[in-house]
Amino acid sequence: MQRVVRSGILIITLLGARLAAQEPRKIAIESYTLANGLKVHLVEDHSSQVVAVDVWYRVGARNERPGRTGFAHLFEHMMFQGSAHVKKAEQFQYVERAGGQLNGSTQADRTNYWDLLPSNRLNLGLWLEADRMRSLAIDQANLDNQREAVKEERRLRFDNQPYVGTLVDSIPVIYDREKCFAYGHALVGSMADLNAAKVEDVAAFFKQYYVPNNATLVIVGDFVPADAKALVAEYFGDIPRVAPPPPVVCDQPFNTGAIVRRVTDKNATIPAALMFWRIPPVADTDYPALDLLSTILGGGESSRLNRDIVRESKLAAGAQAILNPTGPTRGPGLFGVLVITNQGRSVDSVAAAVNAQVALVAAKGVTEPELTKARNTWRSNTIMGRQRVLNVAEALQFADLFLGSAEQVNTDIARYNAVTAADVQRVAAKYLRPDNQLTMLIVPEGK
Repeated sequence: MQRVVRSGILIITLLGARLAAQEPRKIAIESYTLANGLKVHLVEDHSSQVVAVDVWYRVGARNERPGRTGFAHLFEHMMFQGSAHVKKAEQFQYVERAGGQLNGSTQADRTNYWDLLPSNRLNLGLWLEADRMRSLAIDQANLDNQREAVKEERRLRFDNQPYVGTLVDSIPVIYDREKCFAYGHALVGSMADLNAAKVEDVAAFFKQYYVPNNATLVIVGDFVPADAKALVAEYFGDIPRVAPPPPVVCDQPFNTGAIVRRVTDKNATIPAALMFWRIPPVADTDYPALDLLSTILGGGESSRLNRDIVRESKLAAGAQAILNPTGPTRGPGLFGVLVITNQGRSVDSVAAAVNAQVALVAAKGVTEPELTKARNTWRSNTIMGRQRVLNVAEALQFADLFLGSAEQVNTDIARYNAVTAADVQRVAAKYLRPDNQLTMLIVPEGK
């Protein structure tokens, strides 16, 4: 058995090394825009008889305003409550009976809905997405039951999980809510705001943001482009465009002074330290170096934090870097570290050890082997991700929204290849500084 396990590990290691030495394959993209403003990107891939239909709406928590938070996440649920030709929850039945899968998710900057289907059912995925874009069922009954679903999700995923509640609560602390409300409130929103929401409020939010000129459709897989274009025109072409949504304003200042909070967590049994530093948007030239730095510091067993404060000093039971916990951003983002203390160790000593490691990178830099390994990890993950049509669709959407063009999916690798050890040291000194930092010292309730 040990021989089999070792052989498997060797195969995985060799595969990773091969992928790291490769460049991501170039993706051939056909792009166009309908008269109503819907952006469309097509990628043929006949390696398997499946097709991904992926719709991104350019709406997330960043588009909410005071007193109206949680709406973007609410619509992640509302969008499955039926439309003119689809009854409540029938979206799941249609897709699953066809042998497919579907889902949706909400982040700070976008909401996505995707359908993965046999290629001969491309029409089904497009029809379903167009029907709810055109005619989502928004009524009191749907609002009431999905509002309760969101509350239950919050209880299960946030309120009753260790450390997660503190992470959510830290967002309004690290951001200035007056100058950058867009990112200065929790993604899940305020339960008080949801309770106060009326059907008219929710319907107005939908009509403003879930429209063709605020959406991008990506189709990847086994299809004929001419046929796909005809279906897109048939199903989406007559959905009217609306006035553009209001611009998002965020004037978040950096380096405003260190913030340290000591908080209790009723779900935690072991103390932990959660730290965040403000960083620039994904499109910023410094972002790739920060991304690679997160891997070097806390991205796996061989990372500096795991090596030095988990295995060697045994101050911590675990350490992990967290980059943009609510998703990539077009505005200021977050570089984070979560460290769980070891039994008998103080949370203050663990936080000090993390700060020492960060200061060491800022002062002395990182080694070339560390940088090479981090870059190879990024490259391997990128190549592996492009083996699946849905991942390719998501990569195009990411490039289109955050980098300015779907074609950037083919050139983003150049940004990472260009990062030097000096760049990593520079961004550590520039952004991971004490006066740009929030530290949450988490202790179990009653201890």
